[in-house]
Amino acid sequence: MPNILMTRIDNRLVHGQVGVTWTNTLGANLVVVANDDAAADPVQQNLMDMVVAEGVQTRYFTLQKTIDVIHKAADRQKIFLVCKTPQDVLTLVRGGVPITFVNVGNMHFAAGKRQIHKTVSVDDDDIAAFRELAALGVACEVRRVPDEAGEAMGKLLA
Repeated sequence: MPNILMTRIDNRLVHGQVGVTWTNTLGANLVVVANDDAAADPVQQNLMDMVVAEGVQTRYFTLQKTIDVIHKAADRQKIFLVCKTPQDVLTLVRGGVPITFVNVGNMHFAAGKRQIHKTVSVDDDDIAAFRELAALGVACEVRRVPDEAGEAMGKLLA
């Protein structure tokens, strides 16, 4: 079983808060970005690598590659899994990635979305994905930074 410390949804993927604050708080030594676009974009990868705490490794995998390789992770790898959308997390869960808890950090407002929290805006597809994750036993909580109190996604969607 891979040692996934936490899974986070953040449409910015890895930035200072994720690369340093969360990584240090969790004690992660590996950040896995599971996102098809980021996996194919070396420039974006280089920018994300710049904000990761020293001594922490990064991997940029497509969703399918994450599903294919996550169970091969060594016990010593303390994994912080970062995805862009709830649909990405749902794809991983359906693919057998053992995710039981998701930290929702940032989902930007855009046309067709409604704001349900200071940093989280959702559309119907997002809501459907969160509801399916809940039905699959995955707890989702909005929390921007480690020292902030989390808010259950189900309560915000109600």
